[in-house]
Amino acid sequence: MRITKLEHACIRLEKNGTTLVIDPGMFTTPTAFDGADAVLITHEHADHFVEDRLRAAAEADPALRIWANRSVANALDGLGDRVHVVGHGDTFSVGDIEVEVHGEWHAVVHPDIPRVTNIGFLVESTVFHPGDALTLPERQIETLMLPAHAPWSKAAELIDYVRELKPGRTFSVHDGGLSDIGKTLVNGLLGERGPGTGAEHGELTVGEPVELT
Repeated sequence: MRITKLEHACIRLEKNGTTLVIDPGMFTTPTAFDGADAVLITHEHADHFVEDRLRAAAEADPALRIWANRSVANALDGLGDRVHVVGHGDTFSVGDIEVEVHGEWHAVVHPDIPRVTNIGFLVESTVFHPGDALTLPERQIETLMLPAHAPWSKAAELIDYVRELKPGRTFSVHDGGLSDIGKTLVNGLLGERGPGTGAEHGELTVGEPVELT
């Protein structure tokens, strides 16, 4: 399987001619949809989901399918059976790619701010994108897409999350709000300059595909 990090929280996964795009939000270029067979959305926040852009992509490609939670699906009313509602424990397939759904809630930003629902996607039992949550699937994860920076997180929580989940490796996503200096600091703490997570940590270059082995 091949993975490409796009801007902010968005990734592209390709296997045997099938392409999935996860969380193409407002900080991701619209070209993220090009060639996609399916779009997976973890939750409704604009840095993960832009209704107008996704509708435009669906109109441009009648074969495009969408998997999301109920709140996102409700916003896409009118697209009919092209939108699939999924929640924790569900599984589905797109071409040869198998996907499991894990999680229910967005991480707490502040107790005064209402929480929204959030689901994570485990692709091919290998790559887990948790969206905006530190969800712990009850199974071994090889590659974790780690939300490196958000209003709801701090580095200590990310380190402890990786230690508890015990993935084989992590890659930073959700880092669009960081400067180059900030990325260097955060990735250092998650990697060899930090206290240790038990997993190899790396930073993917936006737009450059990487083969996962």
